[in-house]
Amino acid sequence: MNRRAWLLFLLVSLLWGIPYFLIKVAIEDLSPLLVVAGRIAIAALILLPIAAARGTLARLRGHLGPVVVLSFVHITGPFLLITYGETHISSSLTGLLIAIEPVVIALLMARREPLSPIRIAGLAVGFGGVALLVGLDLSGDRWGLIGAGMVLVATLSYAVATILVQRRLADVPTEALTGATTGISAVVLAPFAVFALPASPVSGSAWASLVVLGLLCTAVALLAFYQLIGLVGSARAGLVTYVNPVVAVLLGVILLNEHLGVSTIAGFALVAAGCWLSTRPARAVAPEPSAVAVG
Repeated sequence: MNRRAWLLFLLVSLLWGIPYFLIKVAIEDLSPLLVVAGRIAIAALILLPIAAARGTLARLRGHLGPVVVLSFVHITGPFLLITYGETHISSSLTGLLIAIEPVVIALLMARREPLSPIRIAGLAVGFGGVALLVGLDLSGDRWGLIGAGMVLVATLSYAVATILVQRRLADVPTEALTGATTGISAVVLAPFAVFALPASPVSGSAWASLVVLGLLCTAVALLAFYQLIGLVGSARAGLVTYVNPVVAVLLGVILLNEHLGVSTIAGFALVAAGCWLSTRPARAVAPEPSAVAVG
């Protein structure tokens, strides 16, 4: 990757490593639905004016179907699943479970980039790590298993969205695409958010977390991520989830006093090893179409 790609990679890794901590802070006083709707609305209010000022919204014509699908599989769906999932599991575990996204992308891209024996082994190792994380860290907690399941479904949704951006929305400008997806999601969630308004006082830290989630972790992160897909493709862009868990775990342990057990470390090591092996390029790789010209 070139210097710009590496800078985008590091930026997205950081911005998508801190949401799990911020979500945990926000849902102390705000409902999960309001947190999701609020961060999306903030992002839309930033991204849509940028797209309008640049005159790129017209480029959405002919792409309405894929854009609507993307708004649900990359914004509305996973944001809700992760936020509600975090009511049952730690922010550290949430970040670790998101780390299997490269494995899912590799599996979904298998027809274009055949899976070699070493990549198949990587898939097995990665899912073994997830099983270790879920099985040992949750200790049979039924609600914890449900929360982990929500995050894993969100991870699958993220992987599908990453590939969709590359294959179907390559010619849509980044600001128009992010503005449209957050705008659609904000409109869909607004009627429900009205009934989730807080009935008791909300701390300043919860409101501040919500603003940072919308401004940096959604608006800026989506712009950077979609640009990264355009530069390096979906498989390599998905590797940001290697770094995200490190940020999530460190913040959870340092600021939320979350437990960092041996099973967590071992599970993450297996996930990272499996992701690395499963995303090794095959000897003969079919050329991928150029992607988008980014939460």
